[in-house]
Parts: sequence; C-alpha cells; structure tokens
Amino acid sequence: MRAADKGILFLDEIGELGPDKQAMILGAIEEKRFVPIGADKPVASAFQLIAGTNRDLATEVAAGRFREDLFARLNLWSFSLPGLADRREDIEPNLEFELRRHADEAGRNIAFNKEARERYLAFALSPEATWRANFRDLGASVTRMATFAAGGRIIEPIAAEEILRLRRLWGAQAEPGQDGVLETLLGEAKLAELDEFDRMQLAATISVCQRHPSLSAAGRALFAASRAAKSGPTNDADRLRKYLSRFDLDWAAIRNLRADITG
Repeated sequence: MRAADKGILFLDEIGELGPDKQAMILGAIEEKRFVPIGADKPVASAFQLIAGTNRDLATEVAAGRFREDLFARLNLWSFSLPGLADRREDIEPNLEFELRRHADEAGRNIAFNKEARERYLAFALSPEATWRANFRDLGASVTRMATFAAGGRIIEPIAAEEILRLRRLWGAQAEPGQDGVLETLLGEAKLAELDEFDRMQLAATISVCQRHPSLSAAGRALFAASRAAKSGPTNDADRLRKYLSRFDLDWAAIRNLRADITG
C-alpha cells in the first residue's frame, strides 16, 4: 500500500483475507493512512484500489466472512470475467505471451515447430481442455514444454506428452462418478440399455454442460469446430437440445443436478 501511493493498487484474491487485514484495508481506503507491519506510526498513502477474487463476495458478506463495509467500498464497479475455457480465443495469443515470458526468465528463446503448435492448439481449443486453473494452467504447461525444448524448439513429441499430462491432470480432478451422474439422470434401467460408446459420449457432453452457464455456451464449446467450418449461421443450443432429447434429458435436469452436487 505504501508503494501504491498516488497510483493504483491491485490486490488479487482479496476474498481470502482475514478480518484484521480487511479492517486495515478499509481504514487505508477511507482515511488514506495505515500502520505498516512492524511500525508504530501510521503512514499516508492515497491510491486507487482494484481487487480480484474467485469468491462471490456478496455471498461471503451474507455468511459473515467478509466485511460488508469493505465490500460496499469495493463494489463501485464490478466485472465478471469468464474462465479461460469460455474464452478460448485468448489461448493462442497468450501462448505466444507465455513463450516470451519464459524467454525473459530463462534467457533463451523458445518456439514451436509447425506440427507441435498445430497439435497443441487443436487440443487447447477443444472442449476436452478444461483449463481448470485458467491462465495458471496455460503458463505452467508452456513452461514444462519449454524446459524440455532442446535447441529452443518445442517439437511434436513434447507437445504430445504435455497433452497426455493435461488429460491425466484434468481427469484426476474431474467430478467423480460419471456413471453415478448418468444413473441419477437416466435411472439404472435406462443406463444399462446404453452402449458403452453412447455412455461415454453422453457423460462427456454432460460434463461440458456442467461447466457452462447456459445451453448456448455449452453448445458453442461442444460444436466449435463444426461451426467454424460452416459459412452459414448455426444454432448450437438447438443442436445440443436435440442431442439431449434423444435420452429424454433437458438443460434444466442437468443444471438441477449440478446444483445438488455443488449445494
């Protein structure tokens, strides 16, 4: 806060701060003075504050975990940013950014060869890539590949190994018991009638639906490649709705199931 005097202070994950730190920040905002850690006298600092959080601060206030008066100060302007999986157009330019950042830190330039880049981006832009930790996942992925890039080139075997690693990582973090999810939605008898192929495809589709806020958003993620290949307009939501109806499912049933799981 001292360094931000006459400037802008960005505090990430402000929702993780405890009551004492929340009180200190509120005082600094309102009084433009605070007592630094280890000091016995306050110092002046006038700054603009931008804060980031993965938490719903209104919910945290209602639960008594975040100060209502501090939330009122922070909530002058609020912006909700979608996760990386919901803005895949940002993946390719940030791939280049991460390579440049690694070059600055490691002191050597790294680049993809054509085949490795195409293979990695095909996976990164597909619904299979969940990017659960958003840009942290992407940055760590690029760092791993760059570390193994002998001669400064990320070749196809390196990209393939990284794709395999990400599949394992996100598979281990996936919501447990997809068969249990299908049984809840379809019932034991109907689930038993499905071929393994249909079971796996439906489970993957439901998993994508559970990660998106609307039928349209889930449809865009599922049918991105075929939509890009067509010149005319497409209705991804209707296409997904028709697919789900084959199993007597609808969006409401899937969202209600998600609410039961997360609630």
